[in-house]
Amino acid sequence: MPKNNSEVKADLKHYILEIVKAVMIALVLSLLLVLLAAFIIKIANLDSGVVGILNQIIRSVSILVSCVFALRLRGNGWIRGIIVGVLYSLLAYVVFSLIGGKFSFDLTLLNNVVLGAASGLLSGMIAMFVRRK
Repeated sequence: MPKNNSEVKADLKHYILEIVKAVMIALVLSLLLVLLAAFIIKIANLDSGVVGILNQIIRSVSILVSCVFALRLRGNGWIRGIIVGVLYSLLAYVVFSLIGGKFSFDLTLLNNVVLGAASGLLSGMIAMFVRRK
């Protein structure tokens, strides 16, 4: 049975709210994990080369956790995951640039957005698989 216009708008509103919630969860989680990682790096005197790898791990874990907890509606998990990953990457760039005090548009930003989209794709699929069971 086809949905009427108000049902489609309500579904779209719920999908958008889920995505916003997932992005906010990912941002807060990544801020907390970055603080924890900085503390561990300081205590353990780790090499600065570890920071880039650790940063990508933190981003991917944040996207995964946020998708699993926030994406509850059925269907199109991979699309919503990509959207979460891209939006998170862009907002994380703004937040961490504000904290760091400099904005630089370079290949790193593109790399983060692509990896965010890939993490979001996988995370959205995992979230739908977890919800199915």
